[in-house]
Amino acid sequence: MWYFEMALSGKLTKKLVENLSAGRHGDGNGLYLVVDPSGARRWIVRVVVKGQKNKKGAPLRTDFGLGGADIVTLNQARERALEYRRMAKQGLNPRFNARQEVPSFEEVARQVHIDRMPTWKNAKHGQQWINTLRDYAFPKIGRMPINSIDQPEVMMRLAPVWTEKHETAKRLAQRIKTVLDVARSKGFRSGENPVTAIKDAQALPKVKARVKHHKAMHWKDVPDFYADLKSRKAMAAKALMFTCLTGSRTGEALGLRWEEIDFEDRLWTCPPERMKTGEEHRVPLTDEMLAIIEPLKAMKSDYVFEGQKRHKPLSNMSMLMLLRRMSVEGVTVHGFRSTFRDWASEVANAPREVAEKSLAHSVGSDVERAYARSDLLEKRRALMRDWSQFVVSACNPVAS
Repeated sequence: MWYFEMALSGKLTKKLVENLSAGRHGDGNGLYLVVDPSGARRWIVRVVVKGQKNKKGAPLRTDFGLGGADIVTLNQARERALEYRRMAKQGLNPRFNARQEVPSFEEVARQVHIDRMPTWKNAKHGQQWINTLRDYAFPKIGRMPINSIDQPEVMMRLAPVWTEKHETAKRLAQRIKTVLDVARSKGFRSGENPVTAIKDAQALPKVKARVKHHKAMHWKDVPDFYADLKSRKAMAAKALMFTCLTGSRTGEALGLRWEEIDFEDRLWTCPPERMKTGEEHRVPLTDEMLAIIEPLKAMKSDYVFEGQKRHKPLSNMSMLMLLRRMSVEGVTVHGFRSTFRDWASEVANAPREVAEKSLAHSVGSDVERAYARSDLLEKRRALMRDWSQFVVSACNPVAS
C-alpha cells in the first residue's frame, strides 16, 4: 500500500500541468507531460521491458502515449504509467498488453467543443456545432468508445439524413470527422478516418444541391418602395432603408455600432466577427445613408438601430415583419442584395469585381485574391452614390 501511494506521487501538480510552457516535463518514474508549441498537452511514459532487446541489442526502452492532458488527469496518468511499468517489469510489452481507458465519442466531442470555443465566429455557431452531434450522433454512437467507431457506425448516422437533409448531413459528417481526427491525435485511435474512407469510396449517393435563392424585388420597383418606406417613422423602416442602400446583410446592419462609423471619411467599417467572410468590410456612405443615421445619434444608444430594449439592437425579424405590414409579398430582406447586384449589372454596367466587392463577396481564386488586395473603395464609392440616387429617385432626393 505504501508503494502504491508513493508510485502515485510526483513532481507535477494540477496547476503545473495547466500552465507549463512547451517542452517535456518529468513527473518521475518515467512519466512525462509533453507540451507542444501549439499548447496541446499529452502524457507519455517511458519504460524498459525486462528481457527484451531492440535491434541493436540494447534493452528495449519505449515511449507510450497515455492520452491528452485535457482528458486524462494527472492521477489517471500516474495510474496508467504505474500499470505500464509493472507490465514492463514482468517482461510484457505494454503495446500489446495495456488496457487503455478509452473515452466515449461524446466525451471527446464535448471536449473538442470546449477547446474550440474561442475560435467560433459567435456563440450561436459554437452551439450549432455541438447541437448537430447531439441530435444526430450521440443517440446512437455517443456512448461508444471512440476507438470502436468505424465505417458502419458512421454510415448508420449519415445514411438516414443524407438525401432528405443533405446540408445537415454534410455538416454532421465534417463534425464527426473532426472528433475522430482529434481522438487520433491524442492516441485513442489509429488508421484512416472512416468519414474520409466513406467519401473516397463514394458509399453515399450523389445529391444534387438545390440552390435556394432569396426572393428579391425587381430593381425597377425599388424607388416607389423606398418612397413608401421613407414615409414611415418606425426604427425598422430606417434600418431597412439603410440595409437596402448599403447592400449589407441583416446581421451586419442591425449590429451596427457608432464606433464603426467614420463621419469625416464617410465610411462604415464592419468588423470581421460580424462578416460572413470573417474579413473586415468597408462600406462607403452616401449623403442619403448619413441622413438616415445621423438623427439617431440623439438616442445615445450603443447601437445605431436600437430595438425595444435599451442598448440592444433590433431583432432579426423586425425588417421582415415590416415588409409584411407593408403588404410586400414574396420578398426577403436579404433579397435586396440581389436587387442591387442586378441593377449594378443591368443599369450601372459596373465591373464584376466592383459589384461583388460592394456585397463583400470573395472574387477570384485564392491566388487571385492574394494579389488583388485592394477593396476598390473609391470605385465602390461612386457605384454606391449612383445606387443611392436611383433608389431615392421617386421621393425628394437628397444629393449624394
